[in-house]
Amino acid sequence: MLFAGAGIGLGLLLIGWGLHPVPRSTGGVGPPVAPAGTRRRIADLGPRLLRGAAGAAVAALVTRWPVGALGGFAFGFFASELFASRTRRAAETERTAAIATWTEMLRDTMAAAAGLEQAIITTAPIAPEPIRSEVQAMVTQLQRERLGVALAAFADRLGDPTSDLVVSALTLAASGEAQDLGELLGSLSAAARDNAAMRLKVDASRARIRTSVRIITMVTVGMATLLVLLSRSYLKPFDSATGQIVLVAVFACFGSALWWLAAMSRYVAPERFLVTSRKPDA
Repeated sequence: MLFAGAGIGLGLLLIGWGLHPVPRSTGGVGPPVAPAGTRRRIADLGPRLLRGAAGAAVAALVTRWPVGALGGFAFGFFASELFASRTRRAAETERTAAIATWTEMLRDTMAAAAGLEQAIITTAPIAPEPIRSEVQAMVTQLQRERLGVALAAFADRLGDPTSDLVVSALTLAASGEAQDLGELLGSLSAAARDNAAMRLKVDASRARIRTSVRIITMVTVGMATLLVLLSRSYLKPFDSATGQIVLVAVFACFGSALWWLAAMSRYVAPERFLVTSRKPDA
């Protein structure tokens, strides 16, 4: 029963995973660079599967229903959405602020008569911590590839709309098409800081919705657990095949409602516009 429920859940997961776009090639030498969102999904997959398996095992042990095991797997797998961590939201805001700070560093370094590529190399060791590894990876890539290619790979690593604006300006400057780059970088830095401040305000305004999601989820799961443990006869109709089918509909309704509430509490970032598909240089 446990393996049947976990197998169904894993199958649905793999179908959904296959619908996501594949990593794009950065061109030139080196492996393809996966977008930041794809890398985060890959990093989260292992813990999600472990939580799903644990949820399926507990649900199967308590309910002795195949659908119960499937519901437990889904609950464990999507627990990070239902109980969204403030740490991740804070990290995203800090990354946006870090992009603003690094942009100001570039502007000030270039004002001291340094070229764009030299300014990037100079600021890499002192770049803000949230984006330092990405900046240093770009500097490493500059040793074997053109600046435009390295900047595009840098944008893919960050996967942030704000960084796309900065990279676009730097790419134009690298090709000699930008005028007064210092003033432009200053404007982009101010826009990035405004974006970070807006995210903080949105996060604070939606705190009540996130609290509601947690309360509703815990009350629903707690009530179902108490019914199974203390009033098994009340749930006896669900032991049949028809009952299991009905239970699928019940789980789907509750799951969809909770997912909708969780989606309402999340900050939806603008879509990236700097999406490229580069080929190796001839």
